[in-house]
Amino acid sequence: MSDLAGRLAARTLALVDIASTSGDEAEILEALEVPGDLPVIDAQDAVLCVGPSARRDGAPRVVLAGHVDTVPASGNVPGRRDAGGVIGRGAADMKGAVAVMEAIAADLGAGMRTDLDVWLIFFGREELPITHSALLPLFTRCPELQETDLAIVMEPTANAIEVGCLGNLNARVTFHGRSAHSARPWLGHNAIHAAVEALATVASQEPRDVEIEGLRYREVVSVTTIEGGSAANVVPDRVEADVNYRYAPRTDPVAAEATLRGMLQAGEIQIIGNAPPGPVSVRNPLVDRLRRAGDLGIGPKQAWTPVAEFATIGVDAVNLGPGDPGYAHRDDERVESAALVRSYEVLGAFLRDRSVAEEGR
Repeated sequence: MSDLAGRLAARTLALVDIASTSGDEAEILEALEVPGDLPVIDAQDAVLCVGPSARRDGAPRVVLAGHVDTVPASGNVPGRRDAGGVIGRGAADMKGAVAVMEAIAADLGAGMRTDLDVWLIFFGREELPITHSALLPLFTRCPELQETDLAIVMEPTANAIEVGCLGNLNARVTFHGRSAHSARPWLGHNAIHAAVEALATVASQEPRDVEIEGLRYREVVSVTTIEGGSAANVVPDRVEADVNYRYAPRTDPVAAEATLRGMLQAGEIQIIGNAPPGPVSVRNPLVDRLRRAGDLGIGPKQAWTPVAEFATIGVDAVNLGPGDPGYAHRDDERVESAALVRSYEVLGAFLRDRSVAEEGR
């Protein structure tokens, strides 16, 4: 293992060992290693936003953004290392990416030659519904972020560029009935039976492919929780179910809600959250520069990410990070040391002043 791989893996493990379940990010934000000569733009409300040591008038602005929070641990904090990488909660999603961001920050603080105006945002509460967002209040406090030309959200992508993101609609459906003895069910109305009938429409929905800019996004709907009944010999009078609908970037939140309501012909529907999708930004010249920096593939993001939040202020954003999305949120969550190095090298090649690189040839 190279010295760089070892350093990035060691730092990732150190970050994994700081438990930072969403809403409890103060300790990890305090522990971030960011050079003192990068000015702090904002350090409020689960955010650390730093800017360049010297502003570059007219230079394109690029933001690297990474969340420091995780889903709750499941016996995987503290983490551990093996020959290939780091294992533990948040390793893939996305403390490995945060370690890479710190390394890039160190290079910027040491005088990396870049023709870009580079900002870094470390933030919390990403794993919670968008109503708890730490980014959206930051955008209000710091309207200068609207001048960003490209944001790179360092979500797990296995070092491929993934553009756009799905909308994320969560609804709670309540079915009401009338309780009775199960030996005389005709005297009641079975809420579970009503739920089964209504939710069968959701269960029968096949994934729907939507093609945008030559990329395929899959719209899917799932019943994710269901709860009801009080005893084995009682006809239940109430059932609650959660339904999750992931919809493609060209569908707006209002239309998505109408679609879901159209699937559910019975039940009392309460919208719990509806995070909009992120637009598919493939024509931005900085995206092409990023692609060429590492000969990267471009694909769709089959999930919701903060790309959608940057879109609310008119900023193009893409997803790119070292974590493998297949390991995100798993009990054996991990990130490979080689992937950390690859991410660091690609971002470095992207950020460095191209005229300097050409002079060295």
